[in-house]
Amino acid sequence: MKGFIYNGPKNIEPRELELPACGDNDIIIRNLYAGICGSDITAWKQGGESMRIYPGSEFGHEMVSVVTEAGKNVEGIQKGDRVYPYPLFCKGDTSRSSTVGGFSEYVHIPDCRLNHSVYKVDDCILDKVAAMLEPFTVGGRAAVLSNPQPGQNAIVFGAGVIGMAAAITLKHLGCDRVMLVNRSTYRLEIARELGFDTCSPVRQDLKETAMAALGTGYGIMGPTINADIYVDATGSDDALAAFCRYGKLNAIFTIVGLHHHPLSIDPLPLTYSSWRIQGSGGYTPESVQTALEIMRSGAFDLEKLITQEYSHEQLEEAIEKAAVSSESLKVLIKY
Repeated sequence: MKGFIYNGPKNIEPRELELPACGDNDIIIRNLYAGICGSDITAWKQGGESMRIYPGSEFGHEMVSVVTEAGKNVEGIQKGDRVYPYPLFCKGDTSRSSTVGGFSEYVHIPDCRLNHSVYKVDDCILDKVAAMLEPFTVGGRAAVLSNPQPGQNAIVFGAGVIGMAAAITLKHLGCDRVMLVNRSTYRLEIARELGFDTCSPVRQDLKETAMAALGTGYGIMGPTINADIYVDATGSDDALAAFCRYGKLNAIFTIVGLHHHPLSIDPLPLTYSSWRIQGSGGYTPESVQTALEIMRSGAFDLEKLITQEYSHEQLEEAIEKAAVSSESLKVLIKY
C-alpha cells in the first residue's frame, strides 16, 4: 500500500508500506477521504513534536474509511461498513492519536471494538462530510463544556473547522446567536453562508460589531457585549484579551486552540465578574455521537466547509494550500 511518512519540517516521504495481516480480532480499513489538520500543518511548517507527530511517523488522523476485512471474532462490523476510526484508540496506542495512518491507503485496526476503536457512519452522511468527524468532535466538545443554554449568545474566535464545529454545536445545543471572529474574510464569508454573525477584527471594532449583533449585556464596568460564552479556537493571545476586556458577568471562556506560551490574567476582574476560564482538549465517545447527530440532521450545509480536494499523490500541495487561511478552510485528500 502507498503511505506517507513524516520525516520533519517540509519533509514527507511517499513510501510503499507493508499492510499487516488481519488477525481474528482485527479489521483492515481503506481510507476514502482524509482531512488536513492544523497539527499536520504545524508539523509540516515548523516541526511536529508538540503535536505528537514525530519523524518516522505514518501520520494523518482525520479520515472516513471502509472496512475491507474483518476478523472472525470482531462483533458488529463487517466488510463494506463505512467507519470513523477513533484516533485515540484505533491503533491500540493513545500516543499515536495524531499518527494513525490517515495519509496511507489502508490502516490496520488491532483488537477492534465497535464504538471504541471505530464508529459506524450513517448512510445519509456523505463521505467527504464524515471526513470532518474528528475536528467536529474536538470543536463540539469545547461547545458542550461551555454549558450552552437555550437563548444564550456566544462568540467563537477562529473560523477554521474546529471553530466552525464549535459554533455549529453551540447552535445545535440551543444558542440563539453565535458570532465567528476571524481575520480571514474568505472564511467569514463561509460562516455567513451558514447563518452566523461575523466580525473581522482587522476591519471592524469587535465590541461595536458584537453589541450590534448580540445586544447589550453587563459587566463590572457597565454595558458590554451580551455573550454568555466565548470559545478560543485560535491559540492567539487576542481571544483571551478580548474576553477580559468585554466579558459580561458570569461569562464562560473555553480554550480549545493550542497556545505555546504562558498567558497572564488579572484575578480581580475574574473574581468580581464570576467568570469561568477552562480548557477543552480532545474528545470523548459522547463527542462522536453529538457530531454524528449534527451530520445526520442536515440542519447545516457542511459541504460548504470543504474548499479543496486533492489526490493522495498531491499531499504536499494539499498541506501548503491548507496553510493559507485566506484561500482555504477544510482541505481533503480523496483516495
